[in-house]
Amino acid sequence: MATVVLGVCGSIAAYKAADVASKLTRAGHEVHCVCTPTALHFVAPLTLMTLSRHPVISSFEEETDNWVPAHIALAQKANVFAVVPASAHSIACFAQGFAPNVLTSLYLANRAPVLIFPAMNTQMWEHPATQRNVQMLLKRGDRVIGPAENGELACGTCGKGRLVDVDSIVSHIQQALPATLL
Repeated sequence: MATVVLGVCGSIAAYKAADVASKLTRAGHEVHCVCTPTALHFVAPLTLMTLSRHPVISSFEEETDNWVPAHIALAQKANVFAVVPASAHSIACFAQGFAPNVLTSLYLANRAPVLIFPAMNTQMWEHPATQRNVQMLLKRGDRVIGPAENGELACGTCGKGRLVDVDSIVSHIQQALPATLL
């Protein structure tokens, strides 16, 4: 099957990445989770490792198993690179080419299709800076799916910003894979 690199950013929606990893693994895909340091405040590496059946990478210091850094090796191996959830910070880093962590460094080294699933507060999503960054990613050929049109957010407000549902995320990832790998 296919190799899916699943990026996880700091957001209350990060717990849903575990369900995405589980469903993709059960579908027969090789799933590798790469987390921002902030993501680990919301979801435990052990959870992602158990559901994906691969170690989680979250810092450059963990890249000691091979002479090729793990973020480079995964970028070369990926058939699709999906970020679930994508924070405003990571979207900005991707758009501007900043690489302060393993996930953003992997993004720069990656040549596989990129799917970005944003999740954030409505005001953050609607901010002109975020919208400009999203437009840069779209222009580059990345796919941005979501956020969901309306719903209650973790901060207690209602509006656009929720992560799209897990089944939709899994479907989008599978659709982005080359037909020969399904």
